[in-house]
Amino acid sequence: MKLKELAEQLGLSQTTVSRALNGYPEVNKATRERVSQAAQKYGYSANANARRLAIGRIGAIGILMPRDRSERFGPHTSEFFSGLAEQLSQHEMDLLMSPSINNDELAAYRRLISSKRVDGIIITGPTLMDERVAMLTEAKFPFVLHGRTNIAAPHAWLDIDNAGAFRQAASHLIDLGHRHIAMIDGLKGHTFSEHREMGYREALVERGIAVDPRFIVHERFSDETGFHEAQRLLSYTPHPTAILAGSMMTALGIFRAIRSKGYELGKEVSVIAHDDVFPYLNASNMVPAMTTTRSSIRSAGSRIAELLVRVLDGEPVENIHEIWPVELILRQSSGPPVAPRR
Repeated sequence: MKLKELAEQLGLSQTTVSRALNGYPEVNKATRERVSQAAQKYGYSANANARRLAIGRIGAIGILMPRDRSERFGPHTSEFFSGLAEQLSQHEMDLLMSPSINNDELAAYRRLISSKRVDGIIITGPTLMDERVAMLTEAKFPFVLHGRTNIAAPHAWLDIDNAGAFRQAASHLIDLGHRHIAMIDGLKGHTFSEHREMGYREALVERGIAVDPRFIVHERFSDETGFHEAQRLLSYTPHPTAILAGSMMTALGIFRAIRSKGYELGKEVSVIAHDDVFPYLNASNMVPAMTTTRSSIRSAGSRIAELLVRVLDGEPVENIHEIWPVELILRQSSGPPVAPRR
C-alpha cells in the first residue's frame, strides 16, 4: 500500500498521515494512534528515504576508528559496535565507521562533519581534557560521549562508575586480608583509567595502606600485557598477593603469569577483573571462576545509540548524563591470602 492509498482509506491528507507516522506533535494523539493502527492493518511501511527527507535527516551515525585502535580490533570494540548497530537499526539508521589518517582525529571529525554523511557522532575513549568534545561542541554538531571528560561545555554522555568499581574491588581484597594489591589497567590519560586508579588509591588510603607506585600499571589491554606485567610484579619482594585487571583479556595473561610462577590462583595470588560480559568469554566458566566487576559494554553501546537519537530529536544535552553502577560478582579467583608453598 502506498501513502496515497492509506490516506484515502482514512479520509485524511497525505501530509497529515505522513506527519502522524513520523510522530509530529502538531498531529493530535488520537489521530496518530488511528493512523498507526491503520498502517499495521493494511501493511503500510513508510519509505525510509522519504521519511529521512521529511524530517531532514541523513539516516546515519558516525564513529571514528583511529588506526592504532583498528589494529587492535578486539572483543570490547566488537561488543560495543554490536550494541550500537542493533539499536540504530530499530531507528532505521546506519552506522558509518570512518578511519583517521595519521591518527589526526580532529581532522577526521571535521572531514566527517563537512561531508554531510552523518546526522551525529559517537565519541569513545575520552581523555580528561578531550579536544574532540570541545571541537564538536563549538561546531554545534550532535554527539554523545561514551565516558566522561572535564571539558565544561554542556554535552551528552554515558559512563560507568569506574572509580567505584575499583574502590569496591580493592576494598573487598583488603577485607580478605590482602595488603599488597596491584592494578593493571588501560593507558594513562584516559578518563576511565584515571578514575579507576583514583578508586584503587582511595580504598588503600582509607585503610591506612601505603600505595606502592610499582604496583600501578597503565598499558594497552591484551593477554600479552597481562602476562608480562604480572610476571614483573610477581618478581618483587614482597610481591602482590592480589591483582586488579582492567579487562578480561588482560586477566587471561595474568592467569598465565601466576601459574608460570608456580602460584595457586585464587589462594596464593587473587585476581579480580573488569568483566564486559562477553558471550564467548564467560567468567563463571573459567578455572577457577573469575571474580569480576560486571558491566556490559554491549548494553552501553545500545543505550548510547538511544541517547544520540534523543539528542537528534532536540532534547537538551544538559539533560543527558548517565552513570551506571558496577556490580562486584564474587567467584573463586579471589580469597584470603595464603602463604606460598615452598
